Order: sequence, then C-alpha cells, then structure tokens
Amino acid sequence: MPTPFHQALRALLGPKGALPADGLSSYETDWRKRYPGRAIAVARPATTEEVARTVQLCAEWRVPIVPQGGNTGLVGASTPDDTGTQLVLSLQRLRELRAIDADNLSLTAEAGCVLADLQAAAAHANLLLPLSLAAEGSCTLGGNLATNAGGTQVLRYGNARELCLGLEVVTPQGEIWHGLSGLRKDNTGYDLRDLFIGSEGTLGIITAATIKLYPAPAARSTALVACPSLTACVALLRLARQRLHDGLTGFEVMNAESMALVGEQLPQVPRPLGTPPWTVLIELSSSVGTTAAQTSLEAMLEEALMQDLADDAAVAQNVQQARGMWQLRESIPLAQAQAGLNIKHDIALPVSAIPDFVTRVDALVLRHAPGARLIDFGHLGDGNLHYNVQAPVGSDAAAFLATYEAAINEIVYDAVQLAGGSISAEHGIGRLKREELARRKDPTALGLMHAIKRALDPLDLFNPGRVL
Repeated sequence: MPTPFHQALRALLGPKGALPADGLSSYETDWRKRYPGRAIAVARPATTEEVARTVQLCAEWRVPIVPQGGNTGLVGASTPDDTGTQLVLSLQRLRELRAIDADNLSLTAEAGCVLADLQAAAAHANLLLPLSLAAEGSCTLGGNLATNAGGTQVLRYGNARELCLGLEVVTPQGEIWHGLSGLRKDNTGYDLRDLFIGSEGTLGIITAATIKLYPAPAARSTALVACPSLTACVALLRLARQRLHDGLTGFEVMNAESMALVGEQLPQVPRPLGTPPWTVLIELSSSVGTTAAQTSLEAMLEEALMQDLADDAAVAQNVQQARGMWQLRESIPLAQAQAGLNIKHDIALPVSAIPDFVTRVDALVLRHAPGARLIDFGHLGDGNLHYNVQAPVGSDAAAFLATYEAAINEIVYDAVQLAGGSISAEHGIGRLKREELARRKDPTALGLMHAIKRALDPLDLFNPGRVL
C-alpha cells in the first residue's frame, strides 16, 4: 500500500517518474551482482528542476538518496542497501544534448546521456570526445564524472576530471548550482567542480556537464604486439613515447592468462597473436593521414623487434581489424564475469614499479591460493593495472571468493601502499573499498573529506555509507 511519501513522490513526478517498491530489480542490483539491495522506491525525474524538487521532498521526509546513472559501476556505489529505506534516483531520463560549440571545442549534455551517443554526436561534428571505456554503450555522463572515469585514452587526454569544464549540480538542500561553463580559465575562488567529480554522489547530484572536445584525428593506426615480459612492455612504452610523441593515445597490456580466459569464454573473439606472455595493444592517432600514421607505427615496431622488446606484431590494415583488436582487450571483463565471481583490484602505480610489483605479488598470491588464475591487464600508459584473481579452473568461484578475498586484498593493497600507489585508479571506492580507504588514507586527508561531507550534506542523505 502506498505510503504518504510514495504518494507525494508520485504527485511530484507522475507514474513515469515514480516507480513503486516492487519490480525494481534492475535498479537494485549492481552489474557484478555483488550488491543487491531493496529500495523504498525509484525516482526517475526528467529535468534538473524535478531532481531538485525530489531532493527537497527526500530532505523533508529524511529519505536517503542513492543517485544512479547507467548502473555499470564495479564498487557498489549506485545501488541501495537492503534496508528498504533508500530511494534510487535514476538520471536516465535526463538525456538532452544541450549544445555542441565547435569553435569553443566543447559539448554540454545532461547526466543521463549515454557516453557512446555523445561520442557519436561529437564525431558527427568532426570532433572527438576522447573519454572511452568498455561500458561506453550503457554508462552515462553523470556516472562517468561522479566516478572520475578513466578508460583507454587517459594517456593522451586525461581522465574525466581533466575533460570537464563545468557542471550543473543539485545540492543536498535541493538547490541548483549552475556551474556549466566552457571556460578554460576561471580563477574566481574555489574550484567547486572538482569537489563533485569523483565524489560518487555523496556531495551532490550531477545533472549536466560541459566537456572538452578535440579535433577529430585524420587517422588512427592500431597494433597488437607480443612481448616476452612486462619489463619489455615498459621498455616498449618508453620507445613508443619517444617515437610517436603525443600521437600515442592507447597503450594497453594483457597477460597470457587474460588472453586464455577470453579464448575459453568467448572463442568467437579473434586472438591474432595467440597467448604470448604479454600482449600490448597500441593506438596511434595522427593529424597527417593514414599512410603516415601506419608508417610511423610500423617503423617503431621494427625497432622494438630489433631491440628484442617484442617477439611478434600485427598491425591492423583496416577499421574492422582495428575494432577486432580493441574487442579483444574489452572482452576481458566480460570473460571474467562469465567465468564467475572474481577478486578485482583497480590499482595505480608508478609505471616503473609495475613489473616488480606483478612479479612479487603473483608469487605471494599463488603461495596463498595455489592454482588461482591471475588476470592482469590494464592501461600501462597511465600506470593503471587491473590486477584480478580468478578461481582455479573447475572450482567454485563463489567459494573461492569467500575463502580468499580478504587475504588476497591484504597482499595486494599492502604491496600497492609500499610502492606508493593507489588502491583505486578509476573505479572509485563505493562500498567495496570503504574500509580499505579508512585504513590506508592519510588521516589528515580523511579528516578533510569528512569535514567537507558534513558541511555540504549535514543530514547524510546523499549516498550514505559510500566512500566514507
């Protein structure tokens, strides 16, 4: 039976904007199926003003709010807990592309716009929106900014924070901050934009953003490279930077286990180089045309082969082959999901420290959990490694997770801390890493974060229990 709160929400948003508490499983369960919850209701406002009025209603009734975009997150930040007291506020109906300013190289869009749609809109104007990640067909702009998403082109263009020029945000008091701007320079006080980017919905709800665009490259050239070791991959990265300069837009690494897992779970995905110890995916973007880009990349690869940094290489000869190479890289998370629950680590390290880290941590993990499958891959160009641990072949994945997750996390995060790295590179904290953050973050930094949260959200209504 509808409560007075449900009645008020329905009166505010109508039947399309206020969903009852039953039949909400797609909003209540995360992509990894690790954080199922139960919502008091789901709100689907269609405008920023409706978001603000919904927040005001929740403040009046003291109903906590869990903002949600495409629900593709991996750390449990965008689904409700199991109390049945939290409102899921979905931004999926805020889908307007407000403007593309070609002269200012910027795009303004609402938070519910799907990333791939914005990329296509920019491309239609012969411009590039460089934020790119595996979930781009379903993740949304607001979620990308709330988590400070990274992806495959951070090496050249930076993560979501570097690409954002301005924001429109609803505060915990239900006020609207009209901070949309295409300005590259604005020194009028504190940079409020940076407070909300990466805050995972705990400080404000992003409803729109202005994003940097770039001239579309005249050509892209893509290659897969077989390397004998991770040390060779790092040396190859150094060579690629020297020879390709700022045209180097992608440098991804994948170990043999990750390639083997794709072969098992997704045999239709081509693997041109098989399963060498390490596979590198390189992308070069060029303003001078396809032939010049291909020539530059091939010359660099010939040098790498002569220096024994690579054992083999395959250069894409057309767009279809290039897409196939990227599909191989982007299929790893799906292959892991099909193989069962796994222990994920989204970590950042100095690039120079990664080979030694992997060697040491691999040995420690296998000593603790014999037979575990070490699925190492990620964005070597910016030091972001996805160090994931899969259950041994034929074993129960859920049982493996329950038995080994805490100990393996301790091994990995201790080594990350020792190397001066970060326990979260691009996925965020959410619920998954909340306790680890409390243990490992500098106490002064934690104190400042708590002070900001108390100042902006004194009732603790925005995504409570996430991050802090």
